[in-house]
Amino acid sequence: QVQLVESGGGLVQVGGSLRLSCAASGSLFSISAMGWYRQIEGRGLELAASITSDGRTHYADSVKGRFTISRDDAKNTVYLQMNNLKPEDTAVYYCATKTTGPRYDYWGQGTQVTVSS
Repeated sequence: QVQLVESGGGLVQVGGSLRLSCAASGSLFSISAMGWYRQIEGRGLELAASITSDGRTHYADSVKGRFTISRDDAKNTVYLQMNNLKPEDTAVYYCATKTTGPRYDYWGQGTQVTVSS
């Protein structure tokens, strides 16, 4: 079992920055990858960024070059640095993790990011 708690969302202007945090607790040894999904109004879930246990990162084309995912193992925390934000980035952002299976099986509660135009 893994518990995830997101924080850091808020309201920013176009071109601004935010850093989202996701604190993990529980059976941390079982985590194989962590990712940030986002739910944009009128659309389905999109995997914005992910990081694997060996440190490899992946980004959706829509955020590549603007977002950076990282982790601090000592703090059991994964971050999403979001720069040059656009109105299209407005969404609920969810932290999620893979454990022993191939899917993201544990999810946080989500944090709202709103980018004003």
